[in-house]
Amino acid sequence: MPSDSIGKQIKSLRKTRELTLKELAERTGVSISFLSQVERGKSSVTLESLKKISDALEVNPSIFFSENRAREESGMEHESFHYEDLSCGIHNAVFSPIMVTLKPGENKGSAFSHNGHEFLFVIEGRLTVEVEGERIELCEQQPFMFDAGKVHYWYNFSEKDVKFLVVTSK
Repeated sequence: MPSDSIGKQIKSLRKTRELTLKELAERTGVSISFLSQVERGKSSVTLESLKKISDALEVNPSIFFSENRAREESGMEHESFHYEDLSCGIHNAVFSPIMVTLKPGENKGSAFSHNGHEFLFVIEGRLTVEVEGERIELCEQQPFMFDAGKVHYWYNFSEKDVKFLVVTSK
């Protein structure tokens, strides 16, 4: 989904909830200037930021993915990763399934935490997960579940794409 569409949705939700950019920034820990750029389609948003924004707006992150497009077009594309919503258009579920593909060497980003739990299942490749500073390498067909309130992040230190399922709960 183009970043300007996500930005328009964020702005609309923020306005509906009568929040200023400053208030949303305070709730998310994301800068006002970044939020403004996202809303205007001038900056793309990571899943990390999208999760923080969706939590602050009290919506499921899957709301930002189009349910009217074909499944292969319903993802969010970025130069180093791809997210595909697997929620089948259900936005108020107690969990959110997303298929993530990380490109080789995708090891940038800031660790974050959020409410609920997170379940990971590696489909292809090797995924490195860091939880509270401890790194764990997951191989194909390997599951992993943890308290998402712990600071965490995913990395691809390999030379091949890694594809994995992420299911987060509220």
